[in-house]
Amino acid sequence: MNGLSTVFILLGLFLLGGVYSVWKQQLPKSIITVLAIGSAMFLAAGVLRLEVWN
Repeated sequence: MNGLSTVFILLGLFLLGGVYSVWKQQLPKSIITVLAIGSAMFLAAGVLRLEVWN
């Protein structure tokens, strides 16, 4: 696991926590959707950059 994949995974988890927080505050669904898409993209980028795929 290199540094950039670790950063991507941590950012994805951070945004996932933000999704949960925004959902608990019952803010608009559009904010939740944007945060969830960003979180999924960061997590996917981090997982795809792992060395195990090579």
